[in-house]
Amino acid sequence: MRILLVASSFNSLTQRVLVELRDRGHTVPVEVTPDGAAVREAVARHAPDLVVAPMLKAVVPRDVWTAHRCLIVHPGPVGDRGPSSLDHAVLDGAEEWGVTVLQADEEMDAGDVWASETFRVPEVGKSDLYRNELSDAAVAAVLLAVERVAAGATPRAQTGEIRARPALRQEERRISWGEHTTETVLRTLRAADSQPGVPDRLLDAEWFLHGGHAEDGLRGRPGTLLATRAGAVCRATVDGAVWIPELRARTGPGGPRACKLPATLALAGRLPELPELPAPVDPAPGRRTWSDIRYREQGPVGVLSFAFPGGAMSTDQCRRLLDAYETARGRPTSVLVLGGQRDFFSNGIHLNVIEAAADPAAESWANINAMNDLVEAVLTTTDRLVVSAIGGNAAAGGVMLALAADEVWCRSGSVLNPHYRRMGLYGSEYWTRTLPGKVGEALAARLTEEARPVSAAASLDMGLVDRVVDCGPGEFSAEITRLALHLASRGGLQPRIAAKKAEHERRESVAPLAAHREQELSRMRAIFEDPAASYHARRRAFVRKEAPERSSRTAQVRERADRPTVKQDLGQK
Repeated sequence: MRILLVASSFNSLTQRVLVELRDRGHTVPVEVTPDGAAVREAVARHAPDLVVAPMLKAVVPRDVWTAHRCLIVHPGPVGDRGPSSLDHAVLDGAEEWGVTVLQADEEMDAGDVWASETFRVPEVGKSDLYRNELSDAAVAAVLLAVERVAAGATPRAQTGEIRARPALRQEERRISWGEHTTETVLRTLRAADSQPGVPDRLLDAEWFLHGGHAEDGLRGRPGTLLATRAGAVCRATVDGAVWIPELRARTGPGGPRACKLPATLALAGRLPELPELPAPVDPAPGRRTWSDIRYREQGPVGVLSFAFPGGAMSTDQCRRLLDAYETARGRPTSVLVLGGQRDFFSNGIHLNVIEAAADPAAESWANINAMNDLVEAVLTTTDRLVVSAIGGNAAAGGVMLALAADEVWCRSGSVLNPHYRRMGLYGSEYWTRTLPGKVGEALAARLTEEARPVSAAASLDMGLVDRVVDCGPGEFSAEITRLALHLASRGGLQPRIAAKKAEHERRESVAPLAAHREQELSRMRAIFEDPAASYHARRRAFVRKEAPERSSRTAQVRERADRPTVKQDLGQK
């Protein structure tokens, strides 16, 4: 079928639904539609067989849903209604939640049901839950709904209890530090970890708090700051403490939106003298604490995992991960897994930190060089096998970091964006060597030029990844460890490592890594140092959540959507 996706943004769920439908042979144009008029225009332009809205804040006009079948993806179980569904699930500590595909109707979220799925709710942030468990359930429900539409079935009316809940107001999200327990504080922070954040007053200024992790080893007067670690601040509760990784300054109405930043960077100049605690890369069993980089060993396998908010990697984060990688490389293992966590693997350089820097061009340069140093360390590891384990989504330099390993494994729900074009960048991280080496020169050119998301299944078909792990987000870490142990125990491992070393030396004699780095960085430096380069405007709009010029953005998405699928490309490879 020709299925038009309409969405308020080209977000993770929109991309996931897009690639899954395309993989099944449907023609799927995409339109970013900020209001009902834009929905009407998009439908008139494409004349689709079916309209699907994976994430739509606008109301579908009556004349559209009466003339076309329109399916709305609601992030709640059957009977749930309201715009803050997932927020309530996390805030209320729900153990199970759902997603429902509804037919658009007069009343929001009240239409007949085409499909629904349920999922368990782990103790993670709302955005993590949205990109993973909810995304898996939403895709299953959308695919089932599309099958039923194609088969000529009819939806069923909503029955049972109706739970209509209004949007959560910011005042309802406030934390009472002198009253709320650690668990209450954590649920409040997790229910708003990415957007909109939790409003709070700290050090005589107004902030939004983003993200929260328990700390069981520190105590203090509730509400006070106790320590810092890797850019986060630790704040006391009535019965413990929590780590808060990021803050965003609250600005007045009509003013420019502030960047979400590592907490210590946001508080620069205000932060009192606090102990900087080392990050425990291998905490004792049962400990509740936070670290964005961890390492563990099981026999011949080492697993170096990392979890940076939003998948962004600042200069400091890259350098700390490189230090941890060098330490892991000194351990007596034969297989080293890089990643293996649920949710984001990496999205490359940290655009928010760059935007907030006194000299964004200089910080861009420092950040891309720090990323390159990390990727080079992986590429030059010749005494063991390295596996990149992508548990969630990855984009731009994050994909290229993964490709530096000997094998790339990803979870079945992952979506990869192996390109830099949307941010107006040429790209680095040795992509000119690794990407063509994986998929060939022709397909590498198409992937980088067309700037399209790719599913895990399509990535495997084209050779971008070497294994797709079909499991839930919460099982990925254990499953990756099991597979790595099997790889380490197989015969022929040492000859393979020796062959890898010989091949690296041969390639260095023909086209050294330094040449790729120099060529890529010369292009990147020219962009960074050009004030008129589109990168600067695109970065600013992205990090400040400013709406890009509508016609331009819609045209970009439409252009990507109407091009041949990656699986069609494979036939030409």
